[in-house]
Amino acid sequence: MKLIGKDNMKQEIKYIELKSGYSDNGFACIGLVSFSKSGKTIYFDGKGFQSLNGTGISGNYFELETGNEYWISGVKKNMSDRHKFGGGKIFVEKRILDDYLKIIGKSKLPKKDYEIIEVKIEKPIDKVYELENETLEQSEFGENLHFKEPNELSNEELKFVIEELYEDEMNSRFNKGRRFSKKKRLIFEMELERRK
Repeated sequence: MKLIGKDNMKQEIKYIELKSGYSDNGFACIGLVSFSKSGKTIYFDGKGFQSLNGTGISGNYFELETGNEYWISGVKKNMSDRHKFGGGKIFVEKRILDDYLKIIGKSKLPKKDYEIIEVKIEKPIDKVYELENETLEQSEFGENLHFKEPNELSNEELKFVIEELYEDEMNSRFNKGRRFSKKKRLIFEMELERRK
């Protein structure tokens, strides 16, 4: 169901589920999301989300501030939004309850698996703008640095890459990824140490 908000932003009722750290049991909500004018950013519950463009582990969007992955999709008429092996309550945003009931063809919400909640409705447009610019600045400095030989980088660039690799190492969900980042980080650290 597509709507237009007071601020001329396109709005739709969507299913939003947190995937990072939860597989198929994360916080799940059916709510009214807003789209930025470009359609690149989705706003919901005071957060900004952008597409992972097929690079996600289990989600299709990530939350800009935390980097957490989410699954965001249209709602299903047969109420099978959560993965068949998942579990946990699905929260329904209070302001869209009547519209959601029409979509699923029910007169009231089943109490067993659903709960009505209120969410933040303000859109963090300024915060999202800052986060996007912060990411742009970092990527300009770090453009392809990981793919250069350590001896081709300045000391500042080496420090930047080491810091990035350390973060990747700490945040990697899989041992293989952690080992890869650590191995690469040690090579760059050896080069920096050699220069001293």
